[in-house]
Amino acid sequence: MGVESTCLENQLEFTILFAPLILDPMNKTYGYSRVSTPKQLSDSQIELLNSAECDETFVEVQSGATRKRPELDKLLAKLREGDTILVVKLDRLSRSLQDLLSIAREIEEKGAHLRSLQDPLIDTTSPNGKLIFGIFAVLAEYERDIIRSRTLEGLAAARARGQRLGRQEALNQKQKDEVIKLRCSGQSLREIAQTFGVSKTTIQRYVRLADVR
Repeated sequence: MGVESTCLENQLEFTILFAPLILDPMNKTYGYSRVSTPKQLSDSQIELLNSAECDETFVEVQSGATRKRPELDKLLAKLREGDTILVVKLDRLSRSLQDLLSIAREIEEKGAHLRSLQDPLIDTTSPNGKLIFGIFAVLAEYERDIIRSRTLEGLAAARARGQRLGRQEALNQKQKDEVIKLRCSGQSLREIAQTFGVSKTTIQRYVRLADVR
């Protein structure tokens, strides 16, 4: 009994210590390859991802500037806790920092990971990788604040110069008065719109504001 008890204790201790290092065979690594146009070859990306022994690789032909990417959406929908998305380079996943952070958050919420072959610091399975994305988030917030500040400064400067802000009117006041006269004389909205080179909806709005039938 003493020997059996000692063996069981040793086995339990080993399991506790090394269980986190034993990979779940159910976890999968998915490769993601993207090119902007069909003329571009993604063979080199696929070859590198296959060399990394990805279980499945999703190949996208779509600009990184748009978030509407069917293959990426399929991949994210398939992702499960413990899985990993592997890209050759981070810009294959997204060309926008904001979009990249959004995708990374979605991956994290699923309990999955993100790795980049040519960006070794991008590996959310490690503390350093998570730190990098934390820094990215801070930089993105800083960028938003700078843009917001510059926009507000620009608006204030425009007001100080007496500029009228907002959407420019299609017609000036004199033209609006002429529209009302023409409408009162019996001209149709379409005819008036053609006269001033604007849409029928624009004329309709001016007529309605003047309460003219």
